[in-house]
Amino acid sequence: MPVPIDVAGEGREALRLDAVRRYDILDTPPDGSFDRLAAIAARRFRTPIAIISIVDNDRIWFKSHHGLDVSEIDRAPGLCASAILSTETYVLTDAKLDPRSLANPLVAGEFGLRFYAAAPLTTHDGFNLGTLCVIDFEPREPDEGAVNDLTDLASVVMDQMELRRASRQAAAHADLMSREIDHRVANSLQFVSSLLVMQSRASGSMDAPEQLRIAANRVATVARIHRNFYAEEGIEIEVLAFLRRLSADLSDALDRKITVEGAESLLPSGMVQSLGLVANELITNAAKYGEGEIGVEYRLINGVHDLCVSNDGPPLPDTFDPAASTGLGMKVVVSLTAQMGGTLKCEQKNEDGGARFRLTFPRLWQGSRGSDAGR
Repeated sequence: MPVPIDVAGEGREALRLDAVRRYDILDTPPDGSFDRLAAIAARRFRTPIAIISIVDNDRIWFKSHHGLDVSEIDRAPGLCASAILSTETYVLTDAKLDPRSLANPLVAGEFGLRFYAAAPLTTHDGFNLGTLCVIDFEPREPDEGAVNDLTDLASVVMDQMELRRASRQAAAHADLMSREIDHRVANSLQFVSSLLVMQSRASGSMDAPEQLRIAANRVATVARIHRNFYAEEGIEIEVLAFLRRLSADLSDALDRKITVEGAESLLPSGMVQSLGLVANELITNAAKYGEGEIGVEYRLINGVHDLCVSNDGPPLPDTFDPAASTGLGMKVVVSLTAQMGGTLKCEQKNEDGGARFRLTFPRLWQGSRGSDAGR
């Protein structure tokens, strides 16, 4: 006898229907691989009809219907609606004599069904979407091997459905990532444009070769940050890991040791791009004006992101004000800090000297994309 699943009424059925929608198979075109599996089942049982069915809310839809010129039937008379309540293959050797089916219209009526065997199509999380069934108009006594083969064929049907679902998810993910990459490229180009405009205003008496050298360094900075984005697959980025990759690149470029410490946290990619540009400028300035090892620390403290960049050497003057600085790098830092809704402070690293720049900014930043900022 079939072993019933623990069915909790309408709640369980609602979850099962959700699973049906998740596989997105209803009303899809005919598929040769499913048709072949139905044909194999019919040959194995020597029956005229084999069906791959999906049980919907009020109908039973046939993904494949070997030997039957019908694409769906109402759910009420369908035997598949009963078969999906079982975890085992459901067998009626003579439907006219079986109390489970003798009053069914498909048995008692013109159709004249006598033999029915159905293996449930079970998802990995335990929901029966439908069945692979075989039908005959004469009673039959299938052997255990045939019943096991039907169960295995039903598993192959589910494997096909899982592959198609995974393929759709991969395609959707690829499309999402493509759009995200387009967004990142556009952002990077906009940053390059903004940096060059700021440089043109701050160039003063610098000659053309020096201006071109600085411009090239700015473009390389944006390219470095953009390249490090591709190490992440998601739209949210692991900040500490990103800062470590960025610092490793800068360590090679500046020939300075850079240590990165802190705790990991996720941020939308748009925010990390701005954070990376700030970190790049602060690290570059630390190498230019300071001495010794450069320290980078990042933490999320009470919902506020905290980035510190420090170096050894002479401390900053007490009167130093980042907002009043005429240097292009500090202007970039101040501008990005304002965009992020953050605060930038400079302070002495310790009583022996050194300098520390601390950037703090909130988790929700208006400059990030709407879909990201609401997470």
